[in-house]
Amino acid sequence: MRNLELGGDLDVSRLGLGCMGMSAYYEGYGDDTESVRTIHRALELGITLLDTAEVYGPFRNEELVGRAIAGRRDDYVIATKFGQLTHRDGEATRKLDSSPENIRTAVEGSLRRLGTDRIDLLYQHRVDPTVPIEETVGELARLVAEGKVLHIGLSEASADTIRRAHAIHPITALQSEYSLWTRDPEAEVLPLLRELGIGLVAYSPLGRGFLTGQFTAASDLPSDDFRSSIPRFSADNFAQNLRIVDEARAVADEAGATPAQVAIAWLYAQGSDIVPIPGTTKVSRLEENTVAESLVLTDEQVARLDAIRPPVGDRYADMTSIDR
Repeated sequence: MRNLELGGDLDVSRLGLGCMGMSAYYEGYGDDTESVRTIHRALELGITLLDTAEVYGPFRNEELVGRAIAGRRDDYVIATKFGQLTHRDGEATRKLDSSPENIRTAVEGSLRRLGTDRIDLLYQHRVDPTVPIEETVGELARLVAEGKVLHIGLSEASADTIRRAHAIHPITALQSEYSLWTRDPEAEVLPLLRELGIGLVAYSPLGRGFLTGQFTAASDLPSDDFRSSIPRFSADNFAQNLRIVDEARAVADEAGATPAQVAIAWLYAQGSDIVPIPGTTKVSRLEENTVAESLVLTDEQVARLDAIRPPVGDRYADMTSIDR
């Protein structure tokens, strides 16, 4: 597995591992033994970047990652996130809070659960409209000076917010949804990231599993699965969006690959400053995803994938937390 530098000085593997689904949101999570095996297998395959957050569980995912990396901490690059939970009343409540006081509490909790003395990459999970980004990044800069945080990131931030944040302290990476399923960053955000030398960490590069082709109808999702609430997965929209999988599968058949591998290879083709972090709870899926690094799509195949029309429906039922 090749490596690259995010933001110019954070060395990470070309592919990361999203750990959220090991502990939250999707149907079928909960096999911690297989999840730990997956995290260990990732390192064997050269994948060093692990992505988690305090809100996943909440807390359960950071605890899982902490157990998995015990004794091997220095071999991994750990990214976690704050800001979707407030700790103001002594207990965690789901609410945007990027105040300096809340950041301090969140970071101390993450360090404890992860069993580490520093966070390699700390993201603001969502922009808090009640706290100026300059104030938030100023506190993060102080944590960097103290050595508790090594690099700062943002998630789902607009171009204006990114520029203002970067003026206070260098931003190493922006994490945003980016895939054949979501092309939103291309218009304004990706050009700005390249202007400022900030890397892009692409979450949900497989469209929350849609691009793998494993689902054929909205009814394939259990009602308690987070995806069942997403407009793109509604029955009517699902049927229309299958055309995206069909095109990915057609290219995959030509290339002797799987649709998932094609979706990741397409992201690689978008630039060497992009790190996809597909999530999985299974070693077999992880191994499938890593093959994408050696899959080279032809210019014609990339052009066909580029030309796919956007999916029907929003990517969240409530888009108000996305900074636009």
